[in-house]
Amino acid sequence: MSNVAFPIPTPADWRQLAEKALKDRAVESLVHLDADGLAVRPLYAAATGVTPLFAPRPSDADGRAWDLRSQVEADDPSEANRRVLAELQGGAASVILSGAVLADSEPLARVLDGVALELASVALDAGLDGPDAANALAVAAKGAPRARLMFHMDPASTFAATGAAPRSMEEHLSLAANTAARHAGAYPEARFFLASGRVVHEAGGSIGQELAFAAANAVLLVEAAVAAGMPAERALKGTVLGVAVDQAYFDGLAKVRALRLIWRSIGAAYGVDAEAAIEARSSRRMLSARDPWPNLLRLTAAGFAGAVGGADAVVLDAFTAAAGLPDDFALRQARNTQLVLMEEANLGRVDDPAAGSWYLDQRTRELAETGWAEFQWIQSEGGLVECLRAGLIQSRVARARQAQEAALADGAAHLVGVTKFIDAEPRPAAATPRPGAAAQGGGDACAPLAPVRLSSALEDAGDAR
Repeated sequence: MSNVAFPIPTPADWRQLAEKALKDRAVESLVHLDADGLAVRPLYAAATGVTPLFAPRPSDADGRAWDLRSQVEADDPSEANRRVLAELQGGAASVILSGAVLADSEPLARVLDGVALELASVALDAGLDGPDAANALAVAAKGAPRARLMFHMDPASTFAATGAAPRSMEEHLSLAANTAARHAGAYPEARFFLASGRVVHEAGGSIGQELAFAAANAVLLVEAAVAAGMPAERALKGTVLGVAVDQAYFDGLAKVRALRLIWRSIGAAYGVDAEAAIEARSSRRMLSARDPWPNLLRLTAAGFAGAVGGADAVVLDAFTAAAGLPDDFALRQARNTQLVLMEEANLGRVDDPAAGSWYLDQRTRELAETGWAEFQWIQSEGGLVECLRAGLIQSRVARARQAQEAALADGAAHLVGVTKFIDAEPRPAAATPRPGAAAQGGGDACAPLAPVRLSSALEDAGDAR
């Protein structure tokens, strides 16, 4: 049988069929604008001028596709130790610690009892107390030069989220930078900073705004480190970039790829070729509190986005996170979701599987360009701290949040279990109320980028009925 050459349809061929299917609607009605004002088109093709790109994950997480990272929130060292060991024995490769256990090296050492720090990375989530927690971790690690410590100091994100700081932000940045410089020699494998943009996402911001915040945050931290005497190359390689991924998995994976492109430009500005280390955490603004079970679907989509987008580490919240601290079952579900994606769905078997998709390559490039333009605007206004103090970032994020809330309210966007397929009698799930953290004020202030849950108002309205 001879080979048959099938005709390759053109955009004009597609348009003719689309007009027939749409009947009274124009083809242009299929185009919509996102929160950044970018047009998302119904068709992408080589003929539409898409430039291909390749942005693979550079790391190899000890033979695994990515670093499966679990978050452990606890104030009691014994309970924290139990959970850390359960996570690592259950398949996690690393952990993020938060809570009162970070206050001193003695309780932190108890938390890490039985943990081989040369094999399992330990990251911290200590807010503006990050330098003190970093010192505690450095002591608990007992000077092991191959210990995989991740101090994750990120003062700008905490300042933005709470709107307050006990010192000036310049002092907090200097303290973080000097802490990093002090421990750089003893721990050559350590990473010091987390340049995250997640605070913007959780406040309802757009993808471009989140990418810009992460980029400006990275430059802020690197500049502080250089001022503290650290070489730019070491500062760049000691920085982890952080973004949120949600149920919109195409946008999530494009966001991760776009951040890798932005990092290349930042490295080039310093004359350093440093691969991006990206930590993708699941979005909390997407979670439902009234009916937590559909959160399992959203978290799976978020994990898919982080894995396929090429994040070096992926952190998934428990499906009950909107209600409070999770129990062992919820933690196991979060961990096992990633294990299924990694070991059964084999998402990491191909480097950058999105490469070659006209839509995803174009979306990645447009998000990178938008994020870079927003980053340049932040820098032109005096940098991240000055923009926060002046409320410039907050006002732009507020507009993006209002647009997303309006889309949910009028039916242009949906959340399963909240706006569609609503369970009239949702099953409860166990969670312990999360203690509130008081803002540390007295030194610096700005209007806070307070976190939101997009379903909150809709859930409240449903309860009122």
